[in-house]
Amino acid sequence: MSPFTGSTPRTARWHHLRVDIDRGVATVTLARPEKLNALTFGAYADLRDLLAELSRERSVRALVLDGEGRGFCSGGDVDEIIGATLALDTAQLLDFNRMTGQVVRALRECPFPVVAALHGVAAGAGAVLALAADFRIADPTTRFAFLFTRVGLSGGDMGAAYLLPRVVGLGHATRLLMLGEPVLAPEAERIGLLSELTEEGGAGERAAELARRLADGPALALAQTKALLTSELDMPLAASIELDAATQALLMNGEDYAEFHAAFTEKRAPKWRGC
Repeated sequence: MSPFTGSTPRTARWHHLRVDIDRGVATVTLARPEKLNALTFGAYADLRDLLAELSRERSVRALVLDGEGRGFCSGGDVDEIIGATLALDTAQLLDFNRMTGQVVRALRECPFPVVAALHGVAAGAGAVLALAADFRIADPTTRFAFLFTRVGLSGGDMGAAYLLPRVVGLGHATRLLMLGEPVLAPEAERIGLLSELTEEGGAGERAAELARRLADGPALALAQTKALLTSELDMPLAASIELDAATQALLMNGEDYAEFHAAFTEKRAPKWRGC
């Protein structure tokens, strides 16, 4: 995303999220615990707009996405999303579904790693938000459920049919998206849906530690790695190798590459500048 923001100031307050930024790490909390952090139209829009704003600012180098209370996110609110969409026409429904997809696209395209801190339920849209993160850190209470077919919709919602086979393979993705059955933390770890399984109650702390490690690292190198991982999913090998070569040539002109050599020569830790 372009860093040029025009005259638009930073948003002072987000109505549907809690946002804390500390030394380059943003912690974004779904803060509706009485509803298991069920998503509303406003929550989707806030996530979409926040990710775009943080991407343009370039002040954040890692982001933790978590949920307050007993679970990460139970998906779309039954009354405020499912009930409300019954009254919308096709054009309005298309606008809504495009907006939810834009949240996932923003998670995949933002120029910093996203770490999902998971506990309790991650269902429906909540499961896809976790899936779209770069890392999924979960405790043993975590249970995924891709529930879309259970409500009469396609399992391929919000990019799930694109992302899930690439994370767990086509066979597991077919089963999870078609049947919508819960996937408990041990199975999620076994099939590769989790990056790390912690002790109970430890996902938030571990996610914060990982985000700090990422934020303290070479930001531009990590951003380009994320961009290449996403871009090359659908590219032939020759095009991927050429894109890798062009990216490396640009980074080799950067300050961080020279800083590594200087630090190695001087036997000290690199002082990454993210450029």
